[in-house]
Amino acid sequence: MSLRRRSLPEGRAPDSLNASRRTAELAELTGADGSPRAVDLLVVGGGITGAWIALDAATRGLDVALIERGDLASGTSRWSSKLAHGGLRYLAHLDFGLAWESASERAVLMDVNAPHLVRALPLILPLGDEVGRAAGAKLETGIRIGDRMRAAAGTSRRRLPPTRRISAEEARHLAPALTDRGLRGAILHWDGQLEDDARLVLAVARTAAAHGARILTYTRAERLHSDGATVVDERTGTRHELAARNVVNATGVWAGQLSGGVELRPSKGSHLLVREELLGGPRAGISAPIPGSGGSRFVFAVPRGDGLVLIGITDEPYEGGDVPEVPPVSEAEESFLLQSVSRVLERPLTSADVVGRYAGLRPLLASAESEATADLSRRHAVLEHDGVVTVVGGKLTTARRMAQDAVDQIVTRPGVTAGPCLTRALPLVGAPPATAAPQAGELPPPLVRRYGAEASRVAALADGDPELLAPLAPGVPVCRAELRFAVAHELALTADDLLDRRTRLGLVPERRAAALAAAEHELGLTRR
Repeated sequence: MSLRRRSLPEGRAPDSLNASRRTAELAELTGADGSPRAVDLLVVGGGITGAWIALDAATRGLDVALIERGDLASGTSRWSSKLAHGGLRYLAHLDFGLAWESASERAVLMDVNAPHLVRALPLILPLGDEVGRAAGAKLETGIRIGDRMRAAAGTSRRRLPPTRRISAEEARHLAPALTDRGLRGAILHWDGQLEDDARLVLAVARTAAAHGARILTYTRAERLHSDGATVVDERTGTRHELAARNVVNATGVWAGQLSGGVELRPSKGSHLLVREELLGGPRAGISAPIPGSGGSRFVFAVPRGDGLVLIGITDEPYEGGDVPEVPPVSEAEESFLLQSVSRVLERPLTSADVVGRYAGLRPLLASAESEATADLSRRHAVLEHDGVVTVVGGKLTTARRMAQDAVDQIVTRPGVTAGPCLTRALPLVGAPPATAAPQAGELPPPLVRRYGAEASRVAALADGDPELLAPLAPGVPVCRAELRFAVAHELALTADDLLDRRTRLGLVPERRAAALAAAEHELGLTRR
């Protein structure tokens, strides 16, 4: 069987996803015209792993469809720490292989796939009463090993500067909220920070669409089998049969609900958001070691660039029954995060300072050797049961590699013909060309930060009207042109899509409420 890349209908913008394209492509697959189409690969799950699998397979020449029961990144992939990290914590567990994979994949994300969405993040590890001299020396050794991995992975010093010791005065200049009680200095090191995890998923999915993949949100899989799936169109309630020669289950913590042979131990990671002025407008993130962790775990406070500081992260086993799409942050988790980071701050933070909170569940592979999810490996696995391939484990930074391994397994099957993996060298939608001239001063900086090379497309929707590029409301760092772009090109079908995934205003309930009317208005424009 020779597999070829699908051609798009003439006149269709290849990277634009919207309601009409979704309707047409779902009709094509379900045989609304009387002739259903079987695809080479059906990907189930529209998070970061499923999106990368769809892109990897499409660029190898396979005919691909991706289905997702909700919106893109509506599950775990929008609840991360928004870091593309180099695997420093894995060195504490002497897992050099996983640390190297993280550093290598971070380099690909930062330098090739999404340089517009990943930037250098300075991090300060204060050396004070919480970290003795021996512990500080051990931590610095581990960080410097990570720095050597950074260099070996090909990330230049210009992208991620080398680790160095800094004085207490410089540490407080970068992070004014640090306490000076017993502060001897700090270790300054660097990692990768994502502008937004949901926007990364969207960029991968739109790039897959540009290579011919069908991206079908609000299409829920009821049952998977080796040659397709029974699905329900959540927009109409209609049930369909989709035919596929190969099926991959990439539904993360929900994988076991659709396929056998999967045993997971979900780990809950909770985060808080506070206004940056409470921490003095920090220029660097702060890492606070968790007492008793031996220097392997930290609570961090990271400035986001939108007036907020993100505090995280917990790592606790999720003991609930059904897996929720939006896990709550418990009072105990919030208290733990606030108390942990406050150990290194001049002014302790309280729950009254929190303006937003969220949690996500990591799909960790179960292990008979360890009961604590903090000790479970973040390695991924590609499993097969009853002809369905399932991808589990891993993390956002290494999702591209997870996808490569999954598609590699598919292409070893009899009758499957495909090219080699191309995604290590593939820029995503929005990534600026290597020869692009800088746009500084030409466009609003927030647009460039969020959309990269597409910022001019977003600004063009304002059509000379400055009101469309102004904030939707005081303290709401999103403009109406962004909502309009999301409806026309980013497959935003509901107000929740706009507020909770495309703009992330939903992270702060106050911002979400202020923008709700504008979101509903823009969706209303598409129906007239």
